[in-house]
Amino acid sequence: MSTVKTVEAPSGYEGSGFFATSLDQVIGIARSNSLWPLPFATSCCGIEFMATMGSHYDISRFGSERPSFSPRQADLLMVMGTIAKKMGPVVKQVYEQMAEPRWVMAVGACASSGGIFDTYSVLQGIDRIIPVDVYVPGCPPRPEQILDGLMQVQELAKNEPLRRRESDEYKALLASYNI
Repeated sequence: MSTVKTVEAPSGYEGSGFFATSLDQVIGIARSNSLWPLPFATSCCGIEFMATMGSHYDISRFGSERPSFSPRQADLLMVMGTIAKKMGPVVKQVYEQMAEPRWVMAVGACASSGGIFDTYSVLQGIDRIIPVDVYVPGCPPRPEQILDGLMQVQELAKNEPLRRRESDEYKALLASYNI
């Protein structure tokens, strides 16, 4: 039995034959239901993501059935698994190549905080090199948790004003990461 996700109409003015709302809300709904994830998977969290893509969990119900392996065509970077310090510049380069607006999801304990690998060679969280929007806990997280993280990114995309990325606050955040 499949469930169908219904999208609530934005608030606006309704009448006979017309509906008026703000452009921000219409674009937010379109963005939130058509995220193109770029999976950057290095270990066991990647296997859980593969299960999430399968028919049992079916990530396509959330508008993310098209994983993009090109940063220029993706808007959601999903970092899953252990990231070695040598891979840090690659993750940052992938992030910088993505077009705005872009979101980042750190999936699992290793991507969020280095996990059990408190060693000289493992990056202790990707938030040291790029800004993270949603953290998904677990070692590895279940597919339901990955879907919950995706729904949180959808809420961020849906409610983000069009001009937020041009704000001084956002530019200062990127500058703090040398981006």
